[in-house]
Amino acid sequence: MKFALHFGNNTFPDAAGAARLARLAEKAGFDSVIAVDHVVIPDEYASTYPYSATGRLPGNRATAYPDPLIWMAFAAAATTRLRLMTGVIILPQRHPLVLAKQVATLDHMSGGRIELGIGVGWLKEEFAALGVPFERRGRRADEYVAAMRALWREDGAGFAGEFVRFERVSCNPKPVARGVPIIVGGHSEAAARRAGRLGDGFFPSIGSQVDTLPLLDVVRRTAEAAGRDPAAIEMITGCPGALPSSGQDPLAAVEERRARGIGRVVLPVTAFLPDLEESLPRFGETVIRAFAGT
Repeated sequence: MKFALHFGNNTFPDAAGAARLARLAEKAGFDSVIAVDHVVIPDEYASTYPYSATGRLPGNRATAYPDPLIWMAFAAAATTRLRLMTGVIILPQRHPLVLAKQVATLDHMSGGRIELGIGVGWLKEEFAALGVPFERRGRRADEYVAAMRALWREDGAGFAGEFVRFERVSCNPKPVARGVPIIVGGHSEAAARRAGRLGDGFFPSIGSQVDTLPLLDVVRRTAEAAGRDPAAIEMITGCPGALPSSGQDPLAAVEERRARGIGRVVLPVTAFLPDLEESLPRFGETVIRAFAGT
């Protein structure tokens, strides 16, 4: 069982904070730290934020959302083993060739410690500000994944799709493993089917207002239908019962997730504030160590 901390970059948006969190997480035994993504937040929007009962993003117009990849570079430079993941980058908003270069460079320079969590987005007004069509963003994301993988896999790559087209181009440096794990995020059946078709993992974002656990079976069924091994797709979920403030037995809560086939549990870093220097090592000793090797 692996453990991750979520909301790293918007909780610690400065360089010193990024390094502090990353070093403490690594020392405590966490596998990864996750960074969120928004390029801009419109002052007014009608779209519904799906991960809060209020339907609104937490914070205000001054809330910092550091670019996840740049923030991850700071965290990677401060550590040697910790993995870094976007959770999730809004893939249709990014040019796939530029993003492929950025992610491959970061993976290369970190020694293969990067995971690309992707989503299709919910904030229509943000898409409008960026000049990116909101419609058919799912299909666009699928093509972007295929195009990036082609660039990561080989030189002289080509791709011919509806939204992306190139031939005989090379993008270097390559990721350490000639690829970067693609973790599909989202709380819908469409996201679960995308994970089953093309994902290396599935992360139904914590805070969803719907029960996302049934989506795990959607992932597995879709993978089987696509001729893929469902067991090869890592399942990543939240685990509220493991939080220090839950009042529950954290070991029992994590074991329940493990029994469901979950490979990594994600906890908000805010649950360990303000005393990270005490709370993270304590969690590492009492919970993470108990599941080492499972």
